[in-house]
Amino acid sequence: MDIPAPPAEHRLRVLVDLPRHSRLEAVLDYLAPEPWPAGTLVRVPLGKREVCGIVWGLAEAPDPAEGDGETPVLRSVVQALTDLPPFSHGWLRLVAFAAAYYQRSPGEVALSALPPDLRDLEAVQLARRLKRLDKALAAATKAAAQAVAPERPALSPEQQTVLDTLASVPQGPSPPSLLFGATGSGKTEVYLREAERVLAAGRQALVLVPEINLTPQLEARFAARFPDRCIVSLHSGLTPAQRLQHWLSAHLGRADLVLGTRMAVFASMPRLGLIVVDEEHDPSYKQQEGARYSARDLAVWRGRHEQVPVLLGSATPSLESWYNAGPAEAGGGRYRRLVMPSRIGGGALPAVRVVDLARIAAQFGKQALRAHPLAPPLLDALRERLGRGEQSLVLLNRRGYAPVLHCTSCGWKSACPHCSAWRVFHKLDRTLRCHHCGITERVPRACPDCGDPDIQPMGRGTERLEEQLADLLPGARIGRIDADSTRAKGSLAEQLASVHAGEVDVLVGTQMVAKGHDFRRMTLVAAVQADAALFSSDFRAPERLFSLLMQAGGRAGRDAALAGRSEVWIQTWHPEHALYAALRRHDYEAFAASQLAERESAGMPPFSFQALLRADARTPEVALAFLEAAALRAQDLPGASEVLIYPPVPAPIHRIADVERAQMLVEASGRVALQRLLAQWLPGLRAQASESTTRVLRWALDVDPLSI
Repeated sequence: MDIPAPPAEHRLRVLVDLPRHSRLEAVLDYLAPEPWPAGTLVRVPLGKREVCGIVWGLAEAPDPAEGDGETPVLRSVVQALTDLPPFSHGWLRLVAFAAAYYQRSPGEVALSALPPDLRDLEAVQLARRLKRLDKALAAATKAAAQAVAPERPALSPEQQTVLDTLASVPQGPSPPSLLFGATGSGKTEVYLREAERVLAAGRQALVLVPEINLTPQLEARFAARFPDRCIVSLHSGLTPAQRLQHWLSAHLGRADLVLGTRMAVFASMPRLGLIVVDEEHDPSYKQQEGARYSARDLAVWRGRHEQVPVLLGSATPSLESWYNAGPAEAGGGRYRRLVMPSRIGGGALPAVRVVDLARIAAQFGKQALRAHPLAPPLLDALRERLGRGEQSLVLLNRRGYAPVLHCTSCGWKSACPHCSAWRVFHKLDRTLRCHHCGITERVPRACPDCGDPDIQPMGRGTERLEEQLADLLPGARIGRIDADSTRAKGSLAEQLASVHAGEVDVLVGTQMVAKGHDFRRMTLVAAVQADAALFSSDFRAPERLFSLLMQAGGRAGRDAALAGRSEVWIQTWHPEHALYAALRRHDYEAFAASQLAERESAGMPPFSFQALLRADARTPEVALAFLEAAALRAQDLPGASEVLIYPPVPAPIHRIADVERAQMLVEASGRVALQRLLAQWLPGLRAQASESTTRVLRWALDVDPLSI
C-alpha cells in the first residue's frame, strides 16, 4: 500500500500582536503547507492561545552548520483566511515605518489597526460575513441607483484657484498641500470636488477628521453629494459589527469614500487615490496610548510612498505644517501652501472685542466678577442677540459645576485620594468626580476635616455657567454641550440638531463645539476664561489657545447676511498680550512668525526633534530610578553626543490611580540622530525593565510628544 508523502512545509514569518517590551521576537516563524503571500491573514498558536496574525514573508531555513545543531521545533499555522485578499505592499510598508519610527513592534501596530471582530474570526465565520456584506452592498447599490445628486454650489474665485492648482499637479510623487483657509472659506467644498475628481478616475478617497462628533455631519455632506457611492466611516464609536463591515468594504475596494478619525489612517484601501486631513492642527490626531503615532504625519508619509496626493486643511495650521509650507530658504519647502482667506459669500470675519477684566473690576468691583461669569458689556451683547433672535456661543473649556469644593473654615479641598488632582464638583448628580481615574463619590454633607457644613464651590465649569446664564438671561433657552451632557448614545446629534433648528438661544460648550460646526444663526462667540494657557509651562499652549479661539470665533457669522454684525468677545486680565493682538487682526501669519521665532531661539520643534521616555511605578523613587538608569545606558551608546538627555522629572500630573508617573525628555537637532539613538537604546530598556532595582509597572517611548 502506497503511503502519500506528507505535504511540503514552508517557513513563514508572521506578525502577531506582541508589545515592543515583550521578550519574544517581533516577528515569529511558523510552518505552513503553502507559501502564502505577505499580507495574508492567518490564525496561529501563541502559547496556549490561538491568535490572529499577518504573514510578513517567507523565512529562511536555519543553516545547520551554525549554532549547536539543535533546531527549534516550529509550530504550524492553524489556518489561512484566504477569502480575504492579502494586504497590499503599500499597507505593509506603512506598518513597518510606523513601527520603526514610533519604536513599537510591527505586530502591535498591524493588529491594533484591524477591527477587533476580524481578529477573532475563523475562515468559515469570515466567509459567512463576506456573504452577508455582499447582500448588504447589493441592496445599497440598488437603492443608490435611484438617487439624484444635488446641484453643486458655485465656486468662489479662491476655491477655483486652489482646485486648478491641485488639478495641475502631475501624477507621481508630489509634496502635500496645506490648505490655509479662513473659517467659513469653503474648505469642505474643496474636499468634495477633489474627492469627485478622484472617484471619477476609479480611485478611493480617505478623509480624516480629528474627533468622532465631527464624523456624522461630514458623512452627511459627502452622502448628499455622492448618493450613488459607497461611503463608510471608521472610528471607535461604531459597534464591533459596524466597524468590521465598514473595514471590509474598504479593504475589498467596495467603499469609494472612507471617513474616520485617526485610526482610519491605517485603513486598507487597494485603490487609494486621495488623503484629506481636515483640521490638521488638532492634537487629537496623536494617539496617546499604545503605539503613540500621529495620524497626520503617517498620512503624509503614506501619501508620499504610495504616490497619492495629500491635502491638509486648517484655518490655524500646526506650526510644524506652517514651517514645512514656508519658503525653502527658511527651512521649509516640503509642503505646497494654498490659501483661501475670504469667507464664502463675501462675509466678513467676526470682529474681536477684548474685555479688560481689570478695568471691569475697578468699575464694578471684584465681587461682581466673582458672582457673575460675564462682564456687563458682554451680558448686554448677549441680550442684544436675544432681542434679534440670533444665537450665541459661550465657550468654557472646563466641564462640571466647579473644579473644586473647599471648606471656608479649615481650607479643605476636594482632592482625589488616588491622583495628584482635584475631584470636580458635578451639581446635577451631587457628585465629586475625578476626571483622571474616574472615582466618583457623593458630595459630603459637611467638611470631612472639621465638620463645617459650609462647603463652597471654587471656580466655574460649564454646569455652573449654564445655571448662572439662566439666572442672568431669564426666558432665554440655554443649552450645554460637553462630555457630560453628551454621554448617552445619540445625545450629541440630538443637541446639535436642536441648535441648528434654532431651539437654543445661548449655547454653553467646551472645545467640542469650537470647530467644524456650521451654526448659521450664530453671531456672537464669547470666551469666558482664556488666560490659563498664556503662562503654561507647555511651549505649545499658546498655539493651542490661539487655535481654539480662532476656531471658536469661526462659528460666528457663517451666514454672509449676518456676518457684518458677528463678534468674538474674550474676557482677559491681560488684554495687551501679543496673542490677543494677533487675534484681533485675525492675523495667524504674524502669530505663527512670532511663535516660530521663539521656538527657534529656544531650539524647540520644529527646529529640533524630541522623544519622551515615560515610566509608571508604585513609588516616585522607582519611576525616577528607572529613568536615571536609562539615561546612563543612553550616554554609553554611539551617537549619544548628538542627543541631549534632560534629567528625569515627575509628570505634570504625577499620580493617577495610585500610580506614580515620571518622564525624561530626549532631544536632538536632527531626526536621524534621534531615531538612531532610540533604536539602539530600546533593547537595553527592555532588559532594564525586568531588573528588580528598576522594575516599573509600565514604560513607554513617545516620539514627537505633544504634551511635555
